[in-house]
Amino acid sequence: MNRYANVVELLQALVRIPSVNPDGNPGIEHPGEAACAEFVADFLRGIGARAEIEPVLDGRPNVVALFPGGEGKKRLYFAPHLDTVTVAGMTIDPFAAEIRDGKLWGRGASDTKGPMAAILWALWELRERIPTLGWEIGFLGLMGEEAGQHGARHFAAHHRADFAVIGEPTELTVVYTHKGCNWLHLTTRGHAVHASRPELGENAIDQMLDALRALRTEVFPKFAEINDPVLGHPTANIGLLQGGAKINIVPDLCQASIDIRSVPQQDRPGFIAEIVEVCKKAAPGIEARWTEQRPLYTDPSHPVVEALVRAGGPPGGAPWFSDAALLAASGIPAVAVGPGSIAQAHTKDEWIKLEDLQQGVEFYKRFLASL
Repeated sequence: MNRYANVVELLQALVRIPSVNPDGNPGIEHPGEAACAEFVADFLRGIGARAEIEPVLDGRPNVVALFPGGEGKKRLYFAPHLDTVTVAGMTIDPFAAEIRDGKLWGRGASDTKGPMAAILWALWELRERIPTLGWEIGFLGLMGEEAGQHGARHFAAHHRADFAVIGEPTELTVVYTHKGCNWLHLTTRGHAVHASRPELGENAIDQMLDALRALRTEVFPKFAEINDPVLGHPTANIGLLQGGAKINIVPDLCQASIDIRSVPQQDRPGFIAEIVEVCKKAAPGIEARWTEQRPLYTDPSHPVVEALVRAGGPPGGAPWFSDAALLAASGIPAVAVGPGSIAQAHTKDEWIKLEDLQQGVEFYKRFLASL
C-alpha cells in the first residue's frame, strides 16, 4: 500500500532514487533506471494495478501497468519517463530532495519526476473510481527518453494503446505539437601533407566548408519561408565542427554535426536525405549519417485533447522533443502535459514549486474524472 502522506513525500522518494541516463557523462558510478522502475511498479501494485518490469536494454527497463476494469474499453496510458540527465556540475545535492523556499530541489524534480509523482498521486486518490471510467487506464514508465528514446520505441513495437499522455513539465499546457529533432553528422576525408606544399594534398576542411556553405545558402534560407502557426520556423544549428591535427599539416579529416528542428510541414519520408544530397553535390566525397525524430502533431480536436483542455490545460506547442512524437509516429495519438517548467529542466539546481506540483495532481484528477 501507499506509505506516503502526500505527493510531496512521494516526489522526495522518487528524486532520492538515482535514475540517470548513462549516455555521455552521467556523473554517478551506477546510472540507469532499474531502481526507479522497481519503485514505481511497487507503488502501482499497491493501488491495484497489474505492473510489469519490462526489459529494454541491459539493466534498463520500462514499467508497463494496467488498472482493472478496462476490458473492452479504449486504452489510455500516462507515460512519464524514468530517466534524468546527468548530475555532473550540479550545485546542489542532486538526490537530497530538499524542501526550501516553497520548492523541492533535486535532479528530476522538474524533468520529469515531478509530473510523474503528480500522475501517480492522482491515480492513488482516484484508485476506486478507475475501474468505472470509460477508458482502460494504464501507466507507462519509459526508460531512455533523455537519449535514444529506446523505451518508447520498444513499447510501440510490443503494445497497443489508443492514447498516451506524456508527463513533461509544460506548466500544464497541453502540447499537441512540437518540433522534430534531427541530427546530421558529416565527415569529409582528405590527404595530409606538409602545409608548405598544400597542392600535393587534399584539404578535408575545405570540402566541409563547401558543404556547409551549400547548406547555408541553399537549404537553411528555405526554412525561413516555412512558418508553422504554432511552432514558428524550423531551425538549424551547426553545433560541432572539428578538423585538422596541426596548423602546418593539410587536414585529412573534418567532421561537423548539425541539429535540425523540423516542423510538421516538413514531416515526409526522405527529408534529411534531401539535405544530404545538397551536401554531396557541393562535396562529392562527403559521408553522412543521421537520426530522424519526427515532429509531433496530434489533432487538437481529438476527444482526449479536448478533455485535457477542459481540465484546465490550454493547448499549445513546444520547440523541444519528447517521447510523444515517437508514439504518435507509431500510430498512438499522444500529447505532453504536466506541472513544472521546462526552464528548470537539466539545470544545475533543478527544482519544482510545491504549489505547481499540487496543481498538477488536481489537473490530472479532473482529467481522469472526466473520462
